[in-house]
Amino acid sequence: MPRRSATMLAATLTLIALLCVSVLLPVPYTQLSPGPTYNTLGVQSGTPVISISGQQTYPTSGHLNMTTVQVTGANYQPSLVSVVVGWLRDDQLVVPHDTLYPKGQTEQQSEQQNAEEFASSQDSAKTAALNQLGYPVGTKLIVASVVAGGPSEGRLHAGDEIIAVDGTKVTDPTQVAPLVTKHKPGETVVFTVRSKDPTDALEKQVPITTTKAPDSDRAMVGIVPGTTHTFPFTIDIGLQDVGGPSAGLMFALGIVDKLTPTDLTGGKFVAGTGTIDDHGKVGPIGGISMKVIAAREAGARYFFTPSENCAEAGKNTPDGLRLIKVDTLDDALKALGQVRAGQDSALPSCQAS
Repeated sequence: MPRRSATMLAATLTLIALLCVSVLLPVPYTQLSPGPTYNTLGVQSGTPVISISGQQTYPTSGHLNMTTVQVTGANYQPSLVSVVVGWLRDDQLVVPHDTLYPKGQTEQQSEQQNAEEFASSQDSAKTAALNQLGYPVGTKLIVASVVAGGPSEGRLHAGDEIIAVDGTKVTDPTQVAPLVTKHKPGETVVFTVRSKDPTDALEKQVPITTTKAPDSDRAMVGIVPGTTHTFPFTIDIGLQDVGGPSAGLMFALGIVDKLTPTDLTGGKFVAGTGTIDDHGKVGPIGGISMKVIAAREAGARYFFTPSENCAEAGKNTPDGLRLIKVDTLDDALKALGQVRAGQDSALPSCQAS
């Protein structure tokens, strides 16, 4: 073979090899796809998704499904080919890795954050539902989190109720730090607490030896105080391995359905998503395009959509699924009345922008 031809062949093969390597190299993106849905009126792994004790409940029918999104892990690194395929598919969503996993955040930290958001969404869903129905809802001061390696680790636990600090009754998170910082680092502060374990209702005193705060000379005990709600009866949400705040609306609807004689769905298959606050306001969520697909694949005919997600959800709505725009829990309850009555034309709809 002439030297010029050999050189050109070698260059071509090298270029092909470089192109092959480039498309197989990992790129900083995360992939989302439709996840499982869960009927808040049903049973999951033998346990009711929502169970209520201490108050009369009523039979329900149909579905009020919360929806989820499957997300690749923080350590997963897709190839360029995989990302391009994801961009071309309607049932996958590709976003920059840092959108879901900020720099410096480990997968464990992300899972912990999602778990905390999920717990908070349950609390707000219970509060919104009971407020809607006129039940009294109170608050209590708790240990929201314990700093790893801090003086309170193993002594206080997230969820413990804080009753007093050094004998001074406390009811607000802002009252805790001033009482702790009256001490010098190395001195002891005594917390009066009640365990988060419902079988251990006795108050107990827990002495904590303070340490120096990392950013000043003040004393600290290594906890973050917060508040949680108290309810007139017990509401348990039994889902495991689900995270994030987006199930709030559907949990609230499931609770209302179980506590009222009206069968809210009338036997229809309704799904949806949306955060909820204590006052019943519904907020936007991520991954809406994947959630509408998950809902339709599960059999849903109606889908509650936060109004701020309507434009995105309406761009690629699966056939046979009707998007219902909601801003509040009350909006969703009124829409369910229209669904039961077969008044689909009156439902507030989402439109693509």
